Amino acid sequence: MILTGNEIERQVKIGTITLSPFSKNHVNPNSYNYRLGHTLKEIRQSSPLNPRSKNDADELLIPHTGLILRPGRFYLAHTYEEIGSTKFVPILIGRSSIGRLGLFLQISADLGNLGACHRWTLELYSVLPIRVYPKMIIGQVSFWSVSGAKIPYEGTIGFQNDPIFAPPLEVN
Repeated sequence: MILTGNEIERQVKIGTITLSPFSKNHVNPNSYNYRLGHTLKEIRQSSPLNPRSKNDADELLIPHTGLILRPGRFYLAHTYEEIGSTKFVPILIGRSSIGRLGLFLQISADLGNLGACHRWTLELYSVLPIRVYPKMIIGQVSFWSVSGAKIPYEGTIGFQNDPIFAPPLEVN
């Protein structure tokens, strides 16, 4: 079951949801608006990406005047807020207002892990040139109750605060 905005706010107050920094102005009927952090990583495309290897990216700091994302490029970014919960599962999605400007957000990794609390790595793909700004509202997070035994996340990626690639995959 999805939490309403009022319930998200209540859960933040009692400490079962982390949204830091929190702003009541970012609460929606059933989600919370999150903002873009200050750092982007632009994926290098000199050779095909390999899930078995460490992949490279150029790190970019987004100035207060904004940074133009180029069409057809893939970027990793992060949320400005730390987001997480020990009781509810977060799902991060883009905002339709951003999508209508040609920026795809959270293309494949929108489901968070129970117990992970950090600035989330965001996946950005630009169809059209678009200027982004640090701390601009870029997406929304909803929180969902779980059924069954709550098994908190124990991996390492769920506690990273900078945009990162996943570690190389083991392929059998």
